[in-house]
Amino acid sequence: MSNRRGPAELYNLLDSLQIIYEYIEHPPVPTVEEAMKYWSGIDSGHCKNIFFRNHKGDRHYLVILYYDSKLNIRELEQKLRQGKLSFASDRRLMQYLGLTPGSVSPFGLINDHNRHVHLFIDKTLLNHERLSFHPNTNTASLIIPREGLFRFLAHTGNTYEFI
Repeated sequence: MSNRRGPAELYNLLDSLQIIYEYIEHPPVPTVEEAMKYWSGIDSGHCKNIFFRNHKGDRHYLVILYYDSKLNIRELEQKLRQGKLSFASDRRLMQYLGLTPGSVSPFGLINDHNRHVHLFIDKTLLNHERLSFHPNTNTASLIIPREGLFRFLAHTGNTYEFI
C-alpha cells in the first residue's frame, strides 16, 4: 500500500517491529471533536495527544489521553516540579517531533533521535485492546494493538509513565 498518508519511515518501522495496524483515511481532523465524526464503527481507544514544555523550555512532554479524559495540568506541574507547563510552540513541535499542529501523535517520536521527549500515558488506555493515532498527519488514522504502542516506545527509547 504505497499511497498511505504519513512518512514511509513510520510504516517501515511498524512493519519491522511486526506491529499490525489498520489504516483509515479521512479528511483533515486537527481536533478530537472533528475526528469523532469518523469514528463510527472503529473499535479502539481513541486518543488525544498534547505536547507541553516546562517554563524554562528545556524539557518537553507528550501527554497521551483517552479522548474524553480531562488533564489536570496543575497536578502534573506539581508532580514534575518543573514550574508552569505550557503548550509547546509549533516550532518546538517540529523541532522535537517533526510534526505540525493537529497531527500530534506518539509516532512523532521517530523524529526524536535524542529521546528528549518524556511521555505521560493515561492509564485508562490500558483498558483498550486497540488504540488509534495519526500517522504523523491528520488525514489518516492507524489503529494498533495496545501492546504495539509499547513495542514502538521500547524501540524509540523514550521514557514514559502512567497518569
